[in-house]
Amino acid sequence: MSNIHAENTSFRHPAWSGEIGIATLDITPPVGIYARCWGASSYDTADQIHRRLTLNVLVLRSQPQEAPVVLVDGDLPWWQTIETFTNIQSSVLGEFSLPKENFWLAVSHTHAAPPLVEVDPSAAGAKLHAAWLDRLRQSILSGIHQALQHTFSGTIDWKLGKCDLAANRDFPDPDDPRILCGFNPDGTADDTLLIGRITDQARQTRGVIVNYACHPTTLAWENRAISPDFLGAMREHIESLEGVTPFFLQGASGELAPRHQYVADTSVADRHGKQLAYAVLSTLHAMEPPGQQLEYRRVTESGAPLAVWQHAPSHSNPKLSAAHTTVSLPLKHWPTAAEFDRQRVACIDRALQERLRRKRDIRRTLGDGESFELSLWAWRLGDVVWVGTMAEAYSELQTELRRRFPGTTIVCMNLLNGSIGYLPPASAYHLDLYPVTQTPFGEGCLELTIDALTELVEQLLAKPASSVPGPFVSAR
Repeated sequence: MSNIHAENTSFRHPAWSGEIGIATLDITPPVGIYARCWGASSYDTADQIHRRLTLNVLVLRSQPQEAPVVLVDGDLPWWQTIETFTNIQSSVLGEFSLPKENFWLAVSHTHAAPPLVEVDPSAAGAKLHAAWLDRLRQSILSGIHQALQHTFSGTIDWKLGKCDLAANRDFPDPDDPRILCGFNPDGTADDTLLIGRITDQARQTRGVIVNYACHPTTLAWENRAISPDFLGAMREHIESLEGVTPFFLQGASGELAPRHQYVADTSVADRHGKQLAYAVLSTLHAMEPPGQQLEYRRVTESGAPLAVWQHAPSHSNPKLSAAHTTVSLPLKHWPTAAEFDRQRVACIDRALQERLRRKRDIRRTLGDGESFELSLWAWRLGDVVWVGTMAEAYSELQTELRRRFPGTTIVCMNLLNGSIGYLPPASAYHLDLYPVTQTPFGEGCLELTIDALTELVEQLLAKPASSVPGPFVSAR
């Protein structure tokens, strides 16, 4: 025991400091819009609004004249065709003269909002849907302009918390040799909750970034309301109690969802949202004061020898860099898009028709090759690295990356800048499991993605300075 000495005599939250801009817009669609997201749905349009859908914009840069990195967080489902996303991406990159690695569009993955796809003009509510999609694009552009016009010098610091809203949803069917998509009481779930606190120079909190992995599938095929699912109540409670903007970044949630789900009762979604909100607030209020760290100062002899820690000023890391690369993933031997469409037209089962349509659209995105170049995105903001893909990775992606980088805070995101398919672990490919049958990617693709992201994180951590181009001039 005589050789034991403390290695750490100070404690601070990982942080970044620079210029920050925030904007929030309402993107709630009208009643009557095409809103079918579930194969089991017997309806195509929404007939009421549960809670508003919001769009939050965050712009960040180390210096006022540098090109910003831009995060857009929306209460949106997923991109059923990649063209729907790339049309918006092209508008943003052209409007603001940004390199593509500087723009991230993150969806919350609610399953109770209009699908992100160009709807067949003959479908019920299609005209309203087309107008809403165009308004969404305009809202994104407007929100970025607003955030750029109202920037402030500030800091984002981070703390790790926990929330047990998410449960494992790979449930062995009691009657058949297959895995159902629903609560598995014997399964394990990653309960990691990562909170980013946005503060200004006056040490006032201006926003909270919530990175958590859990499918918003509380509301399902019997629900007829437009809803952000549990994100709505989460945002409302944080806004009302703290007066700040809550951002939500969907984590690696491929096998994670609430225990109680697939309902039409919106109060269940609200209960889930409150649970997540209070976990966020608990973590937020467990943080040291903004701009402060704890330092060991002295020992005071009392009934015990007391270690006295006191607050002292903390300095944030201003480094900012953005990166994009791809990883080549082998594909399954799927039929062509034309064959999927032929099967869809011949099918008389409504739910199966929807599955075939989605596989057709995925195949169109993939092309007819034997592999696909999956985009990988990463930002380094001071002590923290953000990573994301357009896939729906299982939580192994985030747990393994955090294991590989124990001294670095890692923000992990699914469904970033598009949507394509699941990334289950290789060990699941022998199972009759929806994410395995849905995905176009072959066995081992999750592991390839984790390795490629590891290389990307290593590259960002090795960079000595900001790599964000400048100067920056808005196109408007």
